[in-house]
Amino acid sequence: MDLFPKAFQSDLADLMRWRRDVRRFRSDPVDDALVQECLETFLFAPSVGLSEPWRVIRVESTEARAAACKNFQIANQDALQGYSGEKAVLYAGLKLSGMRDAPVHLAVYCDEATDKGSGLGAKTMPEMRRYSVVGAINLFWLAARARGLGVGWVSILDQAQLAEDLTVSTDWRLVAYLCVGWPETNDTTPELETSGWDTRRGHLPVETR
Repeated sequence: MDLFPKAFQSDLADLMRWRRDVRRFRSDPVDDALVQECLETFLFAPSVGLSEPWRVIRVESTEARAAACKNFQIANQDALQGYSGEKAVLYAGLKLSGMRDAPVHLAVYCDEATDKGSGLGAKTMPEMRRYSVVGAINLFWLAARARGLGVGWVSILDQAQLAEDLTVSTDWRLVAYLCVGWPETNDTTPELETSGWDTRRGHLPVETR
């Protein structure tokens, strides 16, 4: 017997399709209570050994945001040098960050030294802590999307420089820098696919052993 009705299952599938990486935001502010409501999904996210290793920083000061934006610009220019020909032209035209426009910036870290959970499940695979943080981020992302908010994951950053600029613990490792706000448009097609960078697979490659 299904735990949830078919209509709910269908709505959930639609929500997951609408969970796109947003880079184009309206400048409208987002109510703090709404952001906090979405962040509370971290409280019931699963984690290896119940370690709950996620650490969230709201990047709000003018200085911290300016440093993060500069960080992206330098890293993005450096990444461009790794491409040539048509790919370089395509890359140069991509909008890979909504940092300038998004009203909410979140730096999400994993505390690699947490003693919560007593190391259960992380002795042989310590990266499970970071995977746990990723799972929690996905719940946050779905919660935000369900409320009409868009989220963009910025991965083109110098992690060491960001950690210095945000003065985080040396035991923390960056998992995601998230931009959150009201999207300019709503679309289920990834922007990278629309731009011609690549296409989504039409099937799931599953192997049997």
